[in-house]
Amino acid sequence: MYRLLSLVRYLRSEVFVLPSRLIAFLFLGGILLFPLITQDSYLLRILILTSIFAIYATSWDLLAGYAGQVSLGHALFFGFGAYTSALLNLRMGLPPYLTIPLGAFSATLAGLLVGVPCLRLRKHYLALATLAFPLMLTGLVFTFSSFTGGELGVTRIERLASTRVQEYYVAIGALLASLLVLWRITSSRVGLIFHAIREDEVATRALGINTVRYKLLAFTLSGFVAGIAGALYAHFMRIAGPSNLDLFMSFQPVIWTIFGGAATIYGPVTGVFLLFPALEYLRAIPQYRMLVFALLVLLILRFMPGGIATWVRDKIEKDCPHCRIKNAFTRRTCRACRTQFAA
Repeated sequence: MYRLLSLVRYLRSEVFVLPSRLIAFLFLGGILLFPLITQDSYLLRILILTSIFAIYATSWDLLAGYAGQVSLGHALFFGFGAYTSALLNLRMGLPPYLTIPLGAFSATLAGLLVGVPCLRLRKHYLALATLAFPLMLTGLVFTFSSFTGGELGVTRIERLASTRVQEYYVAIGALLASLLVLWRITSSRVGLIFHAIREDEVATRALGINTVRYKLLAFTLSGFVAGIAGALYAHFMRIAGPSNLDLFMSFQPVIWTIFGGAATIYGPVTGVFLLFPALEYLRAIPQYRMLVFALLVLLILRFMPGGIATWVRDKIEKDCPHCRIKNAFTRRTCRACRTQFAA
């Protein structure tokens, strides 16, 4: 009873005081309780894929949004995790609960291998260099087709779980765990250094910070999280193929993150949960599907250049001019220092 009262007190004092936190709380409750409302296989499939791609998008945001290392070849990590997990399951018979973390660790090594040769590159040179790596891996996939399956990919692998509802909760659990870890990282000293490197790497190095080490850390962490997404995707779709490495797969997290709001944990998640289901439901008008999708993205970028999640947050919250604490837009005084807001 005491713990329940403490939880209620915490929710009232920390969560319900800000509209953005209340929205996040309702979103969390909604996705956890969704199978109790309906167990429609198609809807659960869409939400599972959305959750997996949300993990993938946050991995790109950590690397590009926070650390400023823009990658246009992020499908390398996604595909590396997918292929490693699928091959370990098919060739060695390892279960998904082992192949998924092993796939993530292999993507971490891929992040290290990409990060080392790209350390001296910046801005568009870095982006173009990263673009080459998934193309090289695709070439290797076709060269060693007897092992990788070539164009057909690696098939006949084990399902993520025995039922669709179990698969749903595995994907949601992986998403929430990834968000928690990334939130702790970006809120720590490491996150501050990532921000500093993004804003001015020369000044950061002048302060005595080893920027090379932290850029490598950003690549490896991003690769690990993207590898989790790729491994989950492979076991859910029961295939790992060249489509996991194509250019569209590399550009998708860029679109989702910019649409939702870069350098935020919630921005990429918002972008994926809005755009991916919308793109699925636009299959009803296949001849106009991509046109409507492109117009939607362009309108958001035109009128909400910081991302839709950031725009909404700025509309429903305001900073205190004295202590910089965020408050609900309806408040007349700051919830922390009691400063009176201007009318």
